[in-house]
Amino acid sequence: MSTEKTTILLVDDHALFRQGLRKLLSSEKDIELVGEANDGKEAIDKARELVPDLVLMDIRMPGCDGLEATRIIKEEMPHVRVVMLTVSEEDADLFEAIRFGAEGYLLKTIEAQQLVELLKGVFRGEAAISRTMARKLLDEFARIAKTYQPPILIRGDLTPREREVLQLVSNGATDKEIAAQLFISERTVKNHLHNILEKLQLHNRVQAATYALREGIIQRHR
Repeated sequence: MSTEKTTILLVDDHALFRQGLRKLLSSEKDIELVGEANDGKEAIDKARELVPDLVLMDIRMPGCDGLEATRIIKEEMPHVRVVMLTVSEEDADLFEAIRFGAEGYLLKTIEAQQLVELLKGVFRGEAAISRTMARKLLDEFARIAKTYQPPILIRGDLTPREREVLQLVSNGATDKEIAAQLFISERTVKNHLHNILEKLQLHNRVQAATYALREGIIQRHR
């Protein structure tokens, strides 16, 4: 088993909050906090220097905010995961973060151990986002579907099995839950997700689910 640690860059303009997160993350044997940043500009510089596995990013910061920093980091280093950790429950912030490629959107009211588990889940291909926020995201994209201009061509059609996987992703299911429901292995689930993202030319499972919903590829879960 690999002993390689997941490296994290912590970005928040409140030193006391960073101190608490530093203590939490440093207690995890498979996580290494490699750097901290006080604002978006410093986050971009540190990400370029350190190339962490994941950036835990606040939104409301002076100067360059977390959304702009996320956009730049994902454009330059698409393999670097970004998870927003914020007090903002505003729709616009949620949608912008996902549009820029963030793999998660968490509120600062989250419990410490749940935060750690969700961050680890990102590296299993899961979205670090609560089901409540995921439903809010999907419902909003469904409402604005009429104003969305889809691309002229999608590269390849989804297979029936890929549509099943995508439907379960949109319902908030984890890889383990999808595997159990479809009687396949988690590795097979990951392969299907990889193929789905390739065909839809998207970055992560949240983007894929919202795209598929507004294009009618899957049905809204009730």
